[in-house]
Amino acid sequence: MSATDSRSTASGLAVHDEAKAAIQDTPVEAMDAALEILARNKERWATLPASELVPILDELQRDVWQVADKWVTACVSAKGVPSGSLGEGEEWIMLGAVGRTVRLLRQSIQDIASQSGPRLPAPLTVNAHGHVVAQVFPASTLDKMTLPGMTAQTWMQPGLSEQDVLDSQASAYRNGRQAGRISLVLGAGNQAGLVPGDFLHKLFVERSVVLLKPNPVNAYIGPVIEEGFRALIERGYMQVVYGGADEGKYLSDHPLVDEIHMTGSDKTFEAIVFGPGAEGQQRKAERKPRLTKAVTAELGNITPVIVVPGPWTEEEISRQGAKLATWLTINAGFNCLTPRLIIQQRQWPHRDALNRAIRDALARIDTRKAYYPGAHQRHAAFVRQHPDAWQMGDPTGDELPWTYITGVDPGNPEDICFRSESFCGLYAETALEAEEISEYLAEAVRFANEQVWGTLDAVLVVHPESLKDEAIARAVDQSIADLNYGTVVVNTFPGMAYWVSSAPWGSYPGQSIYDIQSGIGFVTNTFMFEHPVKSVVHGPFLSSPDPFDPGFSRVGEFGRKLAHLQADPGWGKLTSMFWTLMRG
Repeated sequence: MSATDSRSTASGLAVHDEAKAAIQDTPVEAMDAALEILARNKERWATLPASELVPILDELQRDVWQVADKWVTACVSAKGVPSGSLGEGEEWIMLGAVGRTVRLLRQSIQDIASQSGPRLPAPLTVNAHGHVVAQVFPASTLDKMTLPGMTAQTWMQPGLSEQDVLDSQASAYRNGRQAGRISLVLGAGNQAGLVPGDFLHKLFVERSVVLLKPNPVNAYIGPVIEEGFRALIERGYMQVVYGGADEGKYLSDHPLVDEIHMTGSDKTFEAIVFGPGAEGQQRKAERKPRLTKAVTAELGNITPVIVVPGPWTEEEISRQGAKLATWLTINAGFNCLTPRLIIQQRQWPHRDALNRAIRDALARIDTRKAYYPGAHQRHAAFVRQHPDAWQMGDPTGDELPWTYITGVDPGNPEDICFRSESFCGLYAETALEAEEISEYLAEAVRFANEQVWGTLDAVLVVHPESLKDEAIARAVDQSIADLNYGTVVVNTFPGMAYWVSSAPWGSYPGQSIYDIQSGIGFVTNTFMFEHPVKSVVHGPFLSSPDPFDPGFSRVGEFGRKLAHLQADPGWGKLTSMFWTLMRG
């Protein structure tokens, strides 16, 4: 999703030469015309009855699936991904998240039309930490069968009652006539499937019309989006324009643009809000932003993985090492939610064995094209500081080796592994001193909160046998509460928290524009909560079969069937998907 270095230009969007050659920048006159179309329609969109939005979402469900093959072909071609590979499966799975988002929004808006608010799958509760909690996954029997053993909750901000949460839900539909707004959405450059998540949230949760500018890195997806989301474009509720630095600045400053949402890096955010270069840094230091419009953002993160010591068997160590390795390699490591830092207890007897298992698994996974600009330079910067890094694979051309840096000194808070998001296929590992597991967990949480850059997502890996110990179970629960991250996942890939679409996704609340870290605001909030503080997602310690296992041979076929199931659910499609999984 994003990185935290200077790979982006002042517009907030990195320049990708091939995409620039294929997609022409939109002239100023055409950008102005697009904004005029939105300005004429923003009031109507803000006040359309919910019942009139449902047919639009029906059209989107149909049209997005009709461009599905074109969508995935464009992505795998640009990323150099072989047919049938994990990379192709990833693109299908992400497209499935788009179909799922459209379907869940349709359900929520239909509920608003019939009963004034989205219907929750279970009653609200209050946890031991004083947060009102909403179960958001599974929301149906189909969900339970699609991802058995996985659950997701939304924790609300402290001080709210259950009634407060219900009364504020879907506020854009409850407050009578509200002023129309134009939102400029600066799309993610790494994952095409993230782009609809952003603009659908602005359109259907916040009820703003949208001017979308895809990132030049994946501008190739723009024409496919125009085709798949024409129901919005033809009605004048969304428009799509193209360009880089100059176009981004022009649009950000445009008087018709009321607010901005971006997915990118903190450097991009600062360039938009304060301006580029030394002058922008001076404005930041003086707390004098050049842009005073509201800017929400999903930015980078050094995702920590806190390994809870436990009675792991040799086989479990091997399988968990393969699981952790695969998490790194998804999308070649170009995700803001990619796990980056393994945190272990120094005294745990299995620490070295887990490190070996991760290295061995990475050595078995084919290297991939480092398609995102600046990847080679970022990788080189980490290896210069850690020349003893393990580098695995046989990269050719534009590929990079999978890289694992073990034994990073936790006493050096300025180590690059703690302060910079590598945004490539590179892991680091550090170990903390602690005699007791509860003491270790408290120290790991403090370390993640205070020394590791970012507040987007964090991971806990814990053996189910460990949770049978009441002291450890309490310590794990306290760790989930104390981690200052917008999403905390247990035993599953962080991307699943985004994929379920109903768990709000974004930085931990409280960031300011002067220390933005992982951003401001939430997206993929299909139950339309007004005050989420974090999403908490649990998955199984190990799954069998696992479509992300390096040995799974049908991941492309599985991903396509999962996407089809999410776009248009049916028991026959579920059976077909499971048959593919069992044969893989």
